[in-house]
Amino acid sequence: MNISLLRSLCETPGIPGREERVRDLVKKNIKGLFDTVTTDPMGSLICTRKPTATSRKRKTTRVMVAAHMDEIGFYVRHVDDKGFIWVNPAGGFDARNLFSRRVLVCAKDGDFEGVMNPGGKPIHIASAEDRKKIPETSEFFIDLGMNAKAVKRKVQVGDFVVMNEPFIEQPRKVVSKALDNRIACFVAIEAVTKLTKSRAKTAKHSCEVVVVFTVQEEVGLRGATAAANAVGADIGIGLDTTLACDTPGVPDTERVTKHGDGVGVMVQDSSMIADHQLVDDLCKVAKRHKIPHQRCILPRGGQDGAAIQRSGAGARTAAIVCGTRYIHTVTESIDKGDLQATINLLAAWLPTVG
Repeated sequence: MNISLLRSLCETPGIPGREERVRDLVKKNIKGLFDTVTTDPMGSLICTRKPTATSRKRKTTRVMVAAHMDEIGFYVRHVDDKGFIWVNPAGGFDARNLFSRRVLVCAKDGDFEGVMNPGGKPIHIASAEDRKKIPETSEFFIDLGMNAKAVKRKVQVGDFVVMNEPFIEQPRKVVSKALDNRIACFVAIEAVTKLTKSRAKTAKHSCEVVVVFTVQEEVGLRGATAAANAVGADIGIGLDTTLACDTPGVPDTERVTKHGDGVGVMVQDSSMIADHQLVDDLCKVAKRHKIPHQRCILPRGGQDGAAIQRSGAGARTAAIVCGTRYIHTVTESIDKGDLQATINLLAAWLPTVG
């Protein structure tokens, strides 16, 4: 696996509506993998790979694989007279994870490092009652360590903000902000690369493969909705992370996936009920190729597969997911073996589609 590519994907800033840097990085790393690459009006990257094997069917099956490029972040909504920056979230945050965070404010003339904290008293002078309060996201501000005039000169309403934490490689895991969903972008690139470089007949596919690196998933599957209607796929795959709550304090009945048990095949989430035959097909391919896998259900949360499923006249859809601990934080963690299994399943399944 090209971990350096995953590192670059995760550390590149790109929130809903401002995915252009991620899109440029993806474009650099998919040269030679697709027959056509276009950017739609919303900013999603639509990459089409023609069949590499003949099919007995009259109509070529079109498969859309959706991998969203955006990460959760913020937009600048106000710069006050003291130079503090106030923000509006783009995506779902748990305010408990926002205390004392390093951030990057991405402006027209450069990126500026800052710190994020909520308004209020520090622990040394806070009352017991003060310490019990969990602030709303609207109460957090950013300090760039500049005087107010400099901040107002460099930062304007509409600039965007991401967390500023390094990618960490552990013996069995990788940890980073934005693994949701740069993991999927990475998986799509690695899987198609595997198909391209393999000389085996089993790597040839008779379906048309359309990988769409989508925008604005974190605010409602917006990019995938537009792209899916344009692509008109017969089969859809949502490629994403999902919860791995196999950690202290969470019952086994609620863990969704478990690190080390392989790629997840999503049966149901709050946005989609997968096509049961497609789920079976994915699991059969995994068994045939001895790819560790686990079926999973996510009670709350969704992914781009739902947009494909509902597009046009509808499409048979499932989701291939990689279990992620501590999701929507700067310590998102995935198991390297599960990541490899996710790549292997997508690469092994696509040639089986007629």
